[in-house]
Amino acid sequence: MKDIKFPIFKTKIKGETRRFNLIDPQERQAYFKFKAGPEIEKLREYLKENSFVAYLLGKKSSGKGTYSQMFAEVVNPERIFHLSIGDMVRDIDKELADARQRKELLSFLQRDYRGWISLEEVISALEKRSTKTLLPTEAILALVKREIARREKKSLFIDGFPRDLDQISFSLFFRDLIGYRDDPDIFILIDVPESVIDERIKNRRVCPICQTSRNLKLFPTKKVHYEKKSGEFYLLCDNPNCKEVKMTRKEGDKFGIEPIRERLEMDEKLTKQAISLYGIPKIFLRNSIPITENSKYVDSYEITPEYHYEWIGGENRVRVIEKPWEVLDDEGIPSHSLLPSPVAVSLIKQMAEVLNL
Repeated sequence: MKDIKFPIFKTKIKGETRRFNLIDPQERQAYFKFKAGPEIEKLREYLKENSFVAYLLGKKSSGKGTYSQMFAEVVNPERIFHLSIGDMVRDIDKELADARQRKELLSFLQRDYRGWISLEEVISALEKRSTKTLLPTEAILALVKREIARREKKSLFIDGFPRDLDQISFSLFFRDLIGYRDDPDIFILIDVPESVIDERIKNRRVCPICQTSRNLKLFPTKKVHYEKKSGEFYLLCDNPNCKEVKMTRKEGDKFGIEPIRERLEMDEKLTKQAISLYGIPKIFLRNSIPITENSKYVDSYEITPEYHYEWIGGENRVRVIEKPWEVLDDEGIPSHSLLPSPVAVSLIKQMAEVLNL
C-alpha cells in the first residue's frame, strides 16, 4: 500500500527445518498446530463463552474471505461466521423474484428499516443496483441485522462494510446496532500489492460446467495442455465430479485490475482512514515480503509458487516449471507473495494478542 508500511509478521521458527505442503489439507492442519498451536487453543477456549466482531478492510480480491474462512476452519467453524455484504445483497435478488419471499422482505423492511430515503426507493436501489452504486447505509444495517438474527450468536468477520468513507463512523457503533454490546470489535487491515491482484485476475480460469476456479499461473490443475495453433497453454478441469473440459477465462479478466481501478482506490482510502482511527484495536496482514528480507521472517515453502510451462514437442508433453513468485509491491520493491496459510497464522496470533488471551 502506497505511503503506509505494514509491519512484517514473523512465522519462521528459529532452528526448525520441518516443511509442510500447504496445498494438502491434512498437512495444512499440522502446519497451523506447529506454527500457532497455543494461540489456537486459547482462541477455542475464548469462543466457548465469548465472541467478537471483526471488520475486514482491504482491496477487492485481497483475500478477505480466504483469510477469515481459514481462521474459522482452524479455530472453530461452529462459532465463527463470515458475513459477506456482497453475497448477502446478491441473495436478495432471489427473494425479490419470489412472490412469498418478496412479501416477507418488504414486511421486514417496513418494520425494521429507518432511513432518509423511502422504502420504495430502497427496493428500487436493490433491483437496479450496480457495482458503482452503493445501497443506502441504513438499508445495509437493517439487512445485516436480519442476517444475524437468523443465527445464534457467533463471532463475525464482516466483509464489505464499511464500503465508503462516510460508513467508517457507522462501523464504530456496529456492534451496538446489532446487539453485540459486550463484544470487542477489531479492524483487520490487509495489504496486497496491486500487481498480485492483477495477476490473480488475468490468470484466473473457470470450468464452464462445474464452475471450479483455478489459476494458470498460481494454482493449476493436474493436467496442463498446449494448443499449437494459438501457442497457448490451458488447464483441464480435474474436479472428480466433473468432466475433463478446457477451463476458460471469464469475460473481462484479461484486463486485470483496470475495470476495478476506482474501486481499488476507494478501498485504499478506506484502509488508510481506518488506520488513523483511535480507540479500536487493529490487526495488520500483509501478503508480500521484500525478497531481501523474506529469509528472516518466513520459510521458503510459505512463499507462493508461480508456474511456467514449456512445450516438449519431441515428447508431446508440457513441462511444468515452478519457482517462487516475484512481484513488485506498491512501492516498486521486488517482493515475494505469501501463500494464504502464513497470513492466516499472522491473523491467529494477532487476534489472540488483541483479545488479551
